Amino acid sequence: MPNSSSISEFLLLALADTRQLQLLHFWLLLGIYLAALLGNGLISTAVACHHRLHSPMYLFLLNLALLDLGCIPTTLPKAMANALWDTRTISYAGCAAQLFFFSFLLSAEYSVLTIMSYDRYVAICKPLHYGTVMDSRACAIMAAAAWGAGALHALLHTASTFSIPLCQNNTVDQFFCEVAPTLKLSCSESDYLREIVNVYFSLCLIIGCFVFIVVSYVHIFRAVLRMLSKQGRHKAFSTCLPHLAVVSLFLSTAMFAYLKPPSMSSPSMDLVVAFVYSVVPPTLNPLIYSMRNQELKDALWKLMDKGHTMTLSSFL
Repeated sequence: MPNSSSISEFLLLALADTRQLQLLHFWLLLGIYLAALLGNGLISTAVACHHRLHSPMYLFLLNLALLDLGCIPTTLPKAMANALWDTRTISYAGCAAQLFFFSFLLSAEYSVLTIMSYDRYVAICKPLHYGTVMDSRACAIMAAAAWGAGALHALLHTASTFSIPLCQNNTVDQFFCEVAPTLKLSCSESDYLREIVNVYFSLCLIIGCFVFIVVSYVHIFRAVLRMLSKQGRHKAFSTCLPHLAVVSLFLSTAMFAYLKPPSMSSPSMDLVVAFVYSVVPPTLNPLIYSMRNQELKDALWKLMDKGHTMTLSSFL
């Protein structure tokens, strides 16, 4: 049997067996890829270019959009290339890089979502202290901590996963490299169980962040319901509900992927679930945030109008 030192490439799970379906999947993935890049790119540019959006809430939204911009290119381009050229291979280094960046970006994104719930808690429950608690220095530190925690988490998982001898085969039962399918290639049951403990430790941290978000929103909704102003309640809900929707989408897809019953596990089901939790949230996040946020919608319209004007002037 081959060991990890002799493995130079891995085989990913094919998205389809027939050539027609492979080409269909390529065009579908390309459309999703471009939509995600466009949506998150517009959000990032709007927040960066409009001074009215230079506030803590939009700073964290900018970080979220940047993480989503990185998450989509981590998984989809290789899947599109494999579908287009009817291949399944990915190099050993490419697999390790894909696992690292996907874990890093997902961990950092969840950290940013947790910080955003704290930002909304301070803004609504302690408005008089908001400027002091969420000053520019504190926001920069929290954003840097989110990225740093994501990088550390990914580094530990990647180093631990690829330090385990891999000798079962070189087939990863997923359309991209992630921790759980790669661990199934382990030679040693004890090494596999050791890394599974690390995975469940990460799940415990995720659940801890989830509890923090829930507690924050319990306080937020209690404070909102006590507001006498209907306009104040509407403004509070317009800033909280998109964040709550993004958190719900992120957690529901990820937790179903990792905590679904074994009876529901099959290669095709695992493929669909992985696609949903790795691709759908980064694609829908810009749409969710721009639907109820009037300031962001205004900034996006101005940005697109400016781009349209510049395009017309270039032709005149």
